[in-house]
Amino acid sequence: MSLKDQIVTDMTAAMKAKDAARTSTLRMLKAAIVNREIEKGGELDEEEMSKLLRSQVKQRRDSVEQYQKGGRQDLAEKETAEIAVIESYLPQAASLEEIEQAVAAAVAETGATSMKEMGTVMKATMGILAGKNPDGRVVSETVKKKLAG
Repeated sequence: MSLKDQIVTDMTAAMKAKDAARTSTLRMLKAAIVNREIEKGGELDEEEMSKLLRSQVKQRRDSVEQYQKGGRQDLAEKETAEIAVIESYLPQAASLEEIEQAVAAAVAETGATSMKEMGTVMKATMGILAGKNPDGRVVSETVKKKLAG
């Protein structure tokens, strides 16, 4: 069963269970998938689907940050709940240890020594961690620490 089919099946189950929050999140996800398929002009493969889900999680994390700054804890909690639902469809995220190892390997591979080469190291690191759903922000911070000394 494809990821899209799984989301539709789970959405139906959430509707029957009268789980409004989960239903709402899954409807939004389905809409995002359909929109991306229309843009592409065809079905999304698993890699594109994972990329879409990661971007949805990132959007919500940004929203949580903004809501917390604005003192809207109720909206921040709603977004956090949506993140949990979306992440359940993503592969297990790379651990901090895996990220550190990938960054060390990328630095060795690229021969980077300064912050000017951060983009090169980030690209290599994300390539090493492909399929492991790494958090870009954590990878970026780890690369900065490694290149700063």
